[in-house]
Amino acid sequence: MKARRPSLLILACAAGFALAASLACAQAAPTPQAPGGGYGQRGNRGGGGMMGMGRGTAGTVTEVAADHYTIRTELGEIYTVHFSVNTRIVKQPPPRPHTQGQRQDQGDEGERTPPQPIKPTDIKVGDVIAAGGEVDTNAKSIGAVFVMLVDPERAKEMRAMEANYGKTWLMGRVSAINEVKVTLQGGPKNETRTFVADENTTFRKRRDPITLGDIQVGDMVRVEGAVKDGAFLATAVAVMGPPPEGAPDRGANPGQPTATPPQ
Repeated sequence: MKARRPSLLILACAAGFALAASLACAQAAPTPQAPGGGYGQRGNRGGGGMMGMGRGTAGTVTEVAADHYTIRTELGEIYTVHFSVNTRIVKQPPPRPHTQGQRQDQGDEGERTPPQPIKPTDIKVGDVIAAGGEVDTNAKSIGAVFVMLVDPERAKEMRAMEANYGKTWLMGRVSAINEVKVTLQGGPKNETRTFVADENTTFRKRRDPITLGDIQVGDMVRVEGAVKDGAFLATAVAVMGPPPEGAPDRGANPGQPTATPPQ
């Protein structure tokens, strides 16, 4: 099976593993709050769990203010990222040349390149940022413990992937199911899209294989496939989301459909 393209959120956060380790102590710091209240219950998630951090989201900056950023996530949702003097704001280092066997985030000495502290004003409209903290999914806001400005090269990859939305992949919340035709609401522009399944389409929820009949209106899904005869034909469908209340978390993406998680 061909390699999966990572989602914008995964691309933004994969580099956050190094940052997550250095910010372990920051999670214990008080979460900054916007005037008039907190940010919802601990454990709520935004556009997706921040890799290595547990809570967070990522997206393209559409507004910069003195105490917050407004971003558009890959699902087309608008989130407000609140920050304060307690928020660590950093810049993701660019990939460094590496020898065979070394990862791009490692230097010649085999050590990770640390993120560079920046000022809140160094982040501009059009930049891609990843933020970790307490997410209020109802208010579409996050009280950020850290904000990371994504490296421009990685941001370019994300935008290239966005350009392929509707061509090689879809993502959104299921709004209707009509036999083998499924309608989604979401994507970079929060638009309505449909896909069709056939006998070769695979489905998975977390680690468990499922069928089309197991998918329900309201599920968030990611779809891999291609346009054929004017319709988006799905090759793999993955139902996303946290495990049911009280169920053990069996690892990243344990409940995604038969679609192999993006790599």
